[in-house]
Amino acid sequence: MPESPSLWTWILLPLIGGVIGLVTNYIAVKMIFRPLRRRRILFVPFQGLVPRRQQELAKSIGKVVGAHLVEHKDIVKAFDKLGFDELLGGVLDRGLSPKIQELRSLPLIGGFLTEDRVADIKQAIRASILQHKQVVLDEIERGLVKGLDVQKLVEQKVAAFPVLKLEQLILDVARKELQAITWWGGVLGALIGLLQVAVVWFAP
Repeated sequence: MPESPSLWTWILLPLIGGVIGLVTNYIAVKMIFRPLRRRRILFVPFQGLVPRRQQELAKSIGKVVGAHLVEHKDIVKAFDKLGFDELLGGVLDRGLSPKIQELRSLPLIGGFLTEDRVADIKQAIRASILQHKQVVLDEIERGLVKGLDVQKLVEQKVAAFPVLKLEQLILDVARKELQAITWWGGVLGALIGLLQVAVVWFAP
């Protein structure tokens, strides 16, 4: 049987393997974001994954959000949950009040527009609109379909997002996982070092 490796061999090879694994995985994680700008290393063009693929990333996110996550009918449903009656009452108050004040300054009409009559008019308008609430929501949805391209909007927002902020957002969500990848590199490197010692020991 071959001579047993020394204690230093058992210590140094796993230690070196662990450091190499730790450093290489740390660099690999950093390379997701850095360098921010295209550089050349030994005449080879190089740039971080996220900065280099930001446009494609934006297009993919826009496609997923626009096609599967946020649809126009979802936005309309949100309108429906806002408390349409109260919302409509507030809009009527703000929209009609200036005109009513103007009409009250007229000699004949002003006396007719008492507070009770104005309240009745507003209530009648509100009731009429609420009777056709679904029609209003359908019109809103048609307007959104024509005027709001969710996919394009998300794509433009992500494409224009500063890379440093995008990096921070990703790190806020996945910092623990990325750190775990780095440390697992050290653990696997140390295990490979132990395996090397074992192979040297048992090799004929």
